Amino acid sequence: MIASLRGTVSIAHENSCVIDVSGVGYLVAITTSHKSSLIVGESVTMLTTLIVREDSMTLFGFENPESLELFEAFITVSGVGPRSALAILGHLTPAEAFMAVVNEDDAVFRKVTGIGPKTAKLIIVQLAGKLSAITAAGVPKSAGSARDAAETVVVALVGLGWVERTARETVDSVQSEQSEATAATLLRLALAALSKGTK
Repeated sequence: MIASLRGTVSIAHENSCVIDVSGVGYLVAITTSHKSSLIVGESVTMLTTLIVREDSMTLFGFENPESLELFEAFITVSGVGPRSALAILGHLTPAEAFMAVVNEDDAVFRKVTGIGPKTAKLIIVQLAGKLSAITAAGVPKSAGSARDAAETVVVALVGLGWVERTARETVDSVQSEQSEATAATLLRLALAALSKGTK
């Protein structure tokens, strides 16, 4: 498994690039948004995952751990292959994709070329219990106390761009009405409440 590459960008196409590592050029599939951050001739460190098929081996590259984690989650969904997963990441930021799953908003995924209504719903159904606060903030969903769940959600909201004080006040308010709610449920309710205001 090639987990990462550190080298020089020798070629940068719309959906792929070549990274020169000690004289060896690695062809890497990337999103259009990722390409915009690459400059030919400059050094780069890129997270990667290698997808092996019967007739091909393709290296996919990512800007951050969240994108990589989402990619690996998306390809576990029936009907979503590596190229489709990359297309989703090219259309949505990790936070947008994360929130779409949490809010069960399959319409967001239907806007991506190649993702139909059935597949969009499958993404929501099959990933609903897997992402939780992980992708947003890099922390596991808490299985402990209600306080732990609240802290997990606060960290996730801050990771999504909300001010910590606002996030904490919102989570406390939601939890006062839903004392037995899991972190995933708290996050969904907190996002709904926050969407009525501003960051």
